[in-house]
Amino acid sequence: MKDEPSLVAPSRRQVIAAGAGLAALVLSAPARATPQEMEKAILAFTGGVKPKPGRVTVDIPVLLESGASVPTSVSVESAMRGDDFVEALAVFNERNPQPNVAVFRFSPRSGKAMAQTRIRLGDSQKVAAVARMRDGSFHMGAIEVIVTLPACAEDA
Repeated sequence: MKDEPSLVAPSRRQVIAAGAGLAALVLSAPARATPQEMEKAILAFTGGVKPKPGRVTVDIPVLLESGASVPTSVSVESAMRGDDFVEALAVFNERNPQPNVAVFRFSPRSGKAMAQTRIRLGDSQKVAAVARMRDGSFHMGAIEVIVTLPACAEDA
C-alpha cells in the first residue's frame, strides 16, 4: 500500500489571515463600470430599443485636469410640443462605479429640454445622454472625455 500524503488542516489564524488578505485585494481594486455595463444601462432606460444617433448634445470639456467636479450640460433639439416633446433625458458614463449618472424629466412648462449639473469622472471615458421622446423614440449623443487626474485620486 502506498503512503498517502498527509493533509494538514490550516490553523484558525491562517484562515483569518487569508480572508483578510483576500478582502484587502477586493477592497483595494476600485469598482468601475465598463462600456458593456453602460450599454446595458442605456438599454434598460430605453426598454431594449437602440437609440438613434443625433439630436442630443453633451457639452463637457474634452480635456480635464481633474475629474472631481466636471461641468456638464445636456440638451435635445426639440420643439417641446406634440410628439416632438422630450419626456426624459438620462446621462450615462463608461468607467465610474455606476454607469447611471442622472435622469432629468421635463414637462410642457419646461420650455427647453436642457439640464446642467456637475459630475465626477474617475477616469478618461465616454459620457452619453439619451432622450426619451413622447412618440416613443430615443435619441443619443456622446462625447469622449480625457481626464488627466481622476476624481478619486484627490480624496487620498
